[in-house]
Amino acid sequence: MAKMVECVPNFSEGCNKEVIEALGQAISRTPGCVLLDVDAGASTNRTVYTFVGTPEAVVEGALSAARVAGQLIDMSQHTGEHPRMGALDVCPFVPVMNVSMEECVACAHVFGQRLSEELGVPVYLYGEAAREESRRTLPAIRAGEYEALPQKLTKPEWAPDFGPPTFVPRWGATVTGARTFLIAYNINLLCTKELAHRIALNIREQGRGPNQPGRLKKVQGIGWYLEEENIAQVSTNLLDFETTPLHAVYEEVCRDAEALNLPVVGSQLVGLVPKKAMLDTAEFYIKKEKLFILEEEHQIKLVVSRLGLDSLSPFNPRERIIEYLVQAGEEDKGLVAKPLGAFVRAVGGRSAAPGGGSVAAAAAALGAALGCMVGLMSYGKRQFEELDPIMRKLIPPFHQAMDELVAMVDADSQAFSSYMEAMKLPKNTPEERERRGAAMQQGLKTAVKVPCTLAEKVNMLWPPLKELAHHCNLACKSDIQLVSLFRKADLHQPLPEFSHLWQGREMFPTSKLRPEHARWEGAASHGRPGQLSGERRSRDKL
Repeated sequence: MAKMVECVPNFSEGCNKEVIEALGQAISRTPGCVLLDVDAGASTNRTVYTFVGTPEAVVEGALSAARVAGQLIDMSQHTGEHPRMGALDVCPFVPVMNVSMEECVACAHVFGQRLSEELGVPVYLYGEAAREESRRTLPAIRAGEYEALPQKLTKPEWAPDFGPPTFVPRWGATVTGARTFLIAYNINLLCTKELAHRIALNIREQGRGPNQPGRLKKVQGIGWYLEEENIAQVSTNLLDFETTPLHAVYEEVCRDAEALNLPVVGSQLVGLVPKKAMLDTAEFYIKKEKLFILEEEHQIKLVVSRLGLDSLSPFNPRERIIEYLVQAGEEDKGLVAKPLGAFVRAVGGRSAAPGGGSVAAAAAALGAALGCMVGLMSYGKRQFEELDPIMRKLIPPFHQAMDELVAMVDADSQAFSSYMEAMKLPKNTPEERERRGAAMQQGLKTAVKVPCTLAEKVNMLWPPLKELAHHCNLACKSDIQLVSLFRKADLHQPLPEFSHLWQGREMFPTSKLRPEHARWEGAASHGRPGQLSGERRSRDKL
């Protein structure tokens, strides 16, 4: 799969629509760049652009926009609520897909070097790209903002990483670097700017200084007033949403606001957000409120409701969650996107892939789907009311497995294709034969891993399947027996399919795998339909 980097340049212009549009066009016209989001703020006088592409493409896209900014933005005339020090204030590179942090650091270095050479402006490195520990955080570099630059640039300790230590009034200075995914998240309050900032000082990691740290790790914060909406905001940056998730920030702000008798009126996500950040927050509220929500779409709606993400403008998950945007162009690709008839014909075609692994994954996904259906047919009805607590526990494993196993239909085909591609490599010289052999071995390992993972996932469904058979609606008896048959077939699938690949090879010790297969077989042998129906309680739910 292609490498993908996200670039999130922040330009110091949020009011002039012509300038905002020109910057966006410079990015979108760059070959290999896909502009995902443009978020402009009038009060902050700042626009955040989000685009993705290969490492080389995003560097070119950022440079294209910077050239336009150099012509259209004059920092000597700039005012706004948001801290800033340059026309292109900050330009981070973020790994998204098949890209390491080191590659993003390289992007920042190349971008910083070329920007300073082309425009003759000072550039600083921050985050993972920082060359000095004192420059790792953006607030440290941006202290004093644009107005402090003339004096700051004369100090040796603040010499830029690239470009001259010279104040350029029209431009200021730019910060570039590499980081993990940052979430810009603001909580709305009906109060003054000062009260919002008071709460921000309480929660942000920096707090009020070294002797008064805040409560939330990896969180930056400031209070400001949003004139166009006539509300105050606690504006935060979540530097690591797995350390401090969205709901933690929202709940802490609500707690402080309640203590000050201040109303919280929703919140706002600026730019894009990872799907995991939304689902983690959904899980928090599901547990907190003892809810039963299976569908990802419904979980996202829960988060939008609980955090009030649509309080200032509509929140469209398809336009705001980065995975949905990145995958939008891939929806018509892959086996699982095909109609069932087309998938069957692809399996029956004259090609090695899709083959047994994809078919096994599809069968396993259908088995898990049947298990999920049986659970749902036994849940939420008055006649089965006493089963609701049990079904709330049993349905989620099948629902989760269903989604995971569907993804493995394509994963198996892609894994086997990597082995087939390795076989096509040239083998004329000893060096070529060595490279081909190494690529084939790696391809085999990848190809074997998918069906073995499939067997593990299927085997994990046995305990909930037995319990589901014991409690479920008897009208679904035949369905749950079929689930057992699917499961047994899938557990017998992986080892025989690839056993010929292991003979005389030392990819990895097969002795470690064969006991696992024996365990799977032992478990599968107990999965006969007769046993499942025998474990069933003798009560008729028809």
